[in-house]
Amino acid sequence: MARLRRIAHVHRLALMKTATYYVMHVTVALAVAYAVTGSWLAALTLSLLEPTVQAVAYFFHERAWARVASPPRTEAPATLVRPSAAAA
Repeated sequence: MARLRRIAHVHRLALMKTATYYVMHVTVALAVAYAVTGSWLAALTLSLLEPTVQAVAYFFHERAWARVASPPRTEAPATLVRPSAAAA
């Protein structure tokens, strides 16, 4: 559980964007599915299923693009070893 909290904290912005995208997508999908089927039950089923899968895919899509946008990690430079005063 602590691992999930850490992940949620680290990826807070991406998760918030995913949640708002999900709500928008469900709303649009519900309207389109109802217009096509004429059935509220079918529209509700379709509008919850497809955006749920899309929201999960969107989260991982955002993470992949975040990796592309971030500079590559480099190893920390080795610390310089100073000669001791006794050796001088």
